[in-house]
Amino acid sequence: MFITLDGVDGTGKSTQIDLLTQWLRDHHSQEVVICRDPGSTPLGETVRELLLASVLPIHRRSEMLLFMTARSQLVEEVIRPALNTGKTVICDRFLLATVVYQGYAGGLQIDDIWQVGKVATAGLQPDLTLVLDMPVEAAVKRIQREPDRIESQGTAYLEAVREGFLRAAAERPEVTVIDAASGREEVQTAIRRAVSPLLNEHSAL
Repeated sequence: MFITLDGVDGTGKSTQIDLLTQWLRDHHSQEVVICRDPGSTPLGETVRELLLASVLPIHRRSEMLLFMTARSQLVEEVIRPALNTGKTVICDRFLLATVVYQGYAGGLQIDDIWQVGKVATAGLQPDLTLVLDMPVEAAVKRIQREPDRIESQGTAYLEAVREGFLRAAAERPEVTVIDAASGREEVQTAIRRAVSPLLNEHSAL
């Protein structure tokens, strides 16, 4: 079972991933592997540092290809081996993030990104993607650190990112939007409600 969480930074992905993981382990006896994209491999962490902390100018297309490089390594080194041994994988961001940040908000062709992503992931797709959604202004206020290179592109860009996630959710059945503006427990309840049908489906296999 492969689940990804996405959304504008500040929506609480990390907290909700921890809560979901604990619930799956404690109440459904799932072996869970947590990862982040980009990251969770030596190559991925190097690319992450370059993408998020670098002061170098990076063209949007180059950005997209760097994300894909990290993602390809993550799939082969972490995600696919875990899935092949029956583990559940929960990933903080995945291909949809690149489609939204570099495509919907960044101006690259959406179909091109999906095609490159198909190559990078060897066709691997999440069973479920949960987009945590809340107003950008509220999300930015939650961030307790200096903004990274992508976050520093301004509110208008982040608004386009939010709109991109909502558009993608309307077009893709595997994407579910979760209202992240409510309390932590309410958000987690909504996430568990979205994940439960997938649990039932996999337990029947």
